[in-house]
Amino acid sequence: MPPQEGVDREALKASLSRLWDIYKDMGDVAARVSAWRCPYKDRLDRCTAGFGCRNQLHTGVPGELPKCTGSDDLDYRGAWEV
Repeated sequence: MPPQEGVDREALKASLSRLWDIYKDMGDVAARVSAWRCPYKDRLDRCTAGFGCRNQLHTGVPGELPKCTGSDDLDYRGAWEV
């Protein structure tokens, strides 16, 4: 692809570098948190996993996500049904 006229290549590089830093920081936080908190547990302690887990508490309300009853102090990975 030929270079576009009127594009400030240095500004573009700086912008992409800043964007990379933002996503890298987000990824670092996600990696740390996932070591102690299930990645399928949302901020309201609902389970968003599309598979079974023994920590799911189904409310019986159609269309409602199950509650996550897992403790954030435990290694949750053994609870997943594979």
